[in-house]
This record gives sequence, C-alpha cells and structure tokens, in this order.
Amino acid sequence: MSHPPRPASTPSHDSHNAVVTGQFGPQASAYLTSANHAQGADLEQLAAIARAYPGAQVLDLGCGAGHVSFFTAPHVARVVAYDLSVDMLGVVAGEAARRGLRNVDTQLGAAESLPFDDATFDLVFSRYSAHHWADVGAALREMRRVLKPGGRVVICDVASTGQPLFDTYLQAVEVLRDTSHVRDYSTGEWLTMAAGAGFSVASLTPRTLELDFATWTARMRTPAPMQVAIRALQSAMADSVREHFRIRDDGSFTLDTLTLELIAG
Repeated sequence: MSHPPRPASTPSHDSHNAVVTGQFGPQASAYLTSANHAQGADLEQLAAIARAYPGAQVLDLGCGAGHVSFFTAPHVARVVAYDLSVDMLGVVAGEAARRGLRNVDTQLGAAESLPFDDATFDLVFSRYSAHHWADVGAALREMRRVLKPGGRVVICDVASTGQPLFDTYLQAVEVLRDTSHVRDYSTGEWLTMAAGAGFSVASLTPRTLELDFATWTARMRTPAPMQVAIRALQSAMADSVREHFRIRDDGSFTLDTLTLELIAG
C-alpha cells in the first residue's frame, strides 16, 4: 500500500520545535505532578470515549507528562505517547511502568509529521498541546491520515473567545509566560481548520480552567521580568478583561478551554 508523503519539516518549524523542547524538557517532572494536568473533566471525557472503543489503538499526540495516556490505557489495547521532548517521554515511560501500564509505548516526533502508516489509530487524543504547534493545519491533516475509518480525534486546549481585546490579552500573557506558545485558537478557527483537514465536528464542550499565578509561572520557570510584565498587563487592562478572566489580586485567573471531538468526513 502506498502512502502520501509526510510533510517535510521546515527551518521555521525546526527552530520553533527547538524552543518547545528547551522549555519543556527541564520541567517534565513538574508537569507529571501538576494538578491542572493530572485531573479534570476533559480527562474523564477522554476516558469515557476510550471505553467505547475496546481494543483500540490510541495516539496521545503531544503527550507531555502522559496524563491522557494514563487515563485511557486501562480501557484500550495500546497507547502511543508521542512528544517532541525526550525528557517528557522518559517521565511517561517511568510513570507508566510504575502504574503497571504495559500497553503504553513512547515515540519521539513533531505533530506535523507523524511517523505512522495510514489508518493506524482508532483514536487520536491531544490535550494542552496544540497551542505549541508550529502548523496546526498540517497536524490535523496528519491526524486525519493516521486515523482509521470510524475513528475519532479529540483535542482539548485553552481557547480564545475570538473577541479581539480578550484575544490580544490572552496571547500576550501566554507568550510572556512561555515563549514556545504559538496561539490559543477560537472555536471558529478550530472549525475552519478541522474542515480544511477533512473533519466534521461530533461535539464541542466549553469549560473553564482556574490557574494559580505562582504555580502557573513556576511550572514553566517564567523569568521574573516576564512575571512582572504579566502582572503589569493585568493591572493595565480594561475592567472587561479583568472580569472575563476573573483576574484576582495575586494574579491568579481563569481561562476558557475547549474540547473538540472530530470525525472524518
């Protein structure tokens, strides 16, 4: 069987991916113990979908410290935890072994160029990773390629409201906190990109995520000047921004998130 050529990496992608691995590699263990990443209604939703696919082959795309893999592995045949960071994959392998999850494998690589044959996976899951990808459209096309007929893609991520003022603030604080940030997309942007990759939407689930400022910045080792800039921006923004993001006196705040369930066609 012949397969279409996978997208080649580009210098700009490679440069950005180097930033991503530089940011996340040293903090791999912090993401394993992060309460924001280790629990949540979105993880429960992914586990419920996995239970409906007994015997499934699952790709955890941009797996980070592996929480999606750990939640879904007990319900399926195999999970491939896939990430750009060798350090993250080491954490996943170690924790999977500790938990006795022998059906979790790890694989190194970028979202835009998946080293798998066509129609390999029943489920492709990704959580809090897509906003780091250099080219989400290319990643979605790759997901479509490796998905089996009747399979599902589920993406959970921070979401922009699409309202210009809120969007400008959101992207600004995200990149100040973490220079590997690319973009938090709006629902409309996701729908456009998904349709362009050959997907239709099975469900959309908006949620919110409360973040403690000190924990949020410590997890990413945000430099002190960047933290000061975030706090200054929070104070300078319009009341509508502070109200929407529920910015508190200590800088803690709430983000919008979206879980997007996609099917081919």
